[in-house]
Amino acid sequence: MPTLLRAAVLTKYLLVAQQLGLNPQPLLRRHGLTPAMLENPDQLIAADSAVALLEDSGQASGCDSFGSRMAEARQMADFGPVSLLLSHQRTLRDALRTTVQYRHLLNESLALFIEEVGKTVIVREEVVTDHPMAARQATELALGALFRLCSSLLGQHWHPQTVNFAYEAPAETQIYSRLFGCKLEFGSEFNGFVFSSVDLDTPNPLADPVMARYAERFIQSLPGVSEHSLLLDVRKAIYLLLPMGRATVEQVAQAQAVNVRTLQRRLDAEGVTFSQLINEVRRDLVRRYMENPRYSLGRIAQLLGYSVPSSFTRWFTTQFGMAPAVWRQKWRSKGSDVQAGE
Repeated sequence: MPTLLRAAVLTKYLLVAQQLGLNPQPLLRRHGLTPAMLENPDQLIAADSAVALLEDSGQASGCDSFGSRMAEARQMADFGPVSLLLSHQRTLRDALRTTVQYRHLLNESLALFIEEVGKTVIVREEVVTDHPMAARQATELALGALFRLCSSLLGQHWHPQTVNFAYEAPAETQIYSRLFGCKLEFGSEFNGFVFSSVDLDTPNPLADPVMARYAERFIQSLPGVSEHSLLLDVRKAIYLLLPMGRATVEQVAQAQAVNVRTLQRRLDAEGVTFSQLINEVRRDLVRRYMENPRYSLGRIAQLLGYSVPSSFTRWFTTQFGMAPAVWRQKWRSKGSDVQAGE
C-alpha cells in the first residue's frame, strides 16, 4: 500500500505556482491530483505523487527554490490539528519532541532526528518515498516549515547557526537568506539545521498548559492517530542513521522504542529482513552521493556504512552492473541520463 499524506502538505502550492506564472493543471493531472483535492487539507494523497509534483513544478517553473517559497508562505495554522498543541508547548524542546511524536500527522514521509552534541543541537530531516526519486523541493519545504515553527515559537530568541542542504547551491540564494536569516551550508552531508542547545529550553511566552492538554486530548481522539507503518518508520530511521554510521539493528530498535527481538519479529511478520531494508536505503542514497562532486568514493563508502572501500565497490558493482568509478564517469559525461538503477 502506498504511503499516504494529508493534502495539507501541499498548502500554498497553488499560490506559489500562480506567483511564478506556472499553470499547475497539467502537472496536477500528471500525478493524479486536482485543485479540489489540494483545497481539502484532510484529503489523502500518495506521498510519491506529492513529492514528484513539487519536483516537476520546480523544473517547469525554472525555480530551484519552489519548496522554500512554499515554506515561506506557511503559517503555524498550516500544521493542521497539531498546530494548537505545538503553539502551546512550554519550550522548543517540548515542541520538537511533540513534532517527532506526531510527525505522521504532519507528514508521513518525513524522517526527523534531533540530537544534542555538546552545546549544539543538530536537526536532520529527510523525505522518504516509496520509490527512489528526487525530493529536493519536498525536502526544502519540510525543512523550511520546521525552521519557521522554531522561529515562531522563540521569536527574537531564535538564533540558528546554520541551515544545511545535501546538494549544491542554486544560482539564486536570495530567498534562502530571507527565509532562514543565517549561514547557509550547501553541499553538506545532511539536510537540516544547527542551533545552540540553550535555545532548547528558552520558555515560550505564549504557552498555555491548559490549552496544550486540551489540544492533545483532541488529537488523541482523531481516527488513525496511533497508526504507523513499521516498515516506513524503520526505513526512515535507517535513512537518518546510516550516514552517521549508526544504522545498526540495535540503534534502529531503540529509535522505535522496542527491543531488537521485537523489531525482528515484526519485520519477519512483514516478510522482510533488516538487511534487506538496509540495502534498499543504500540504493536510494547512493545516487545522491555519487552525484555530489564534493564526495570522494571513499567518503561515499563511509556514508553508506562501508569501512573498506573495496567492499563498497563490490556492493555497487553487484547492484548496478558497473564499478562506481565507471558509473560516475558516465554520469559526468552524460548527466542525468545515467540512472543508478541501470
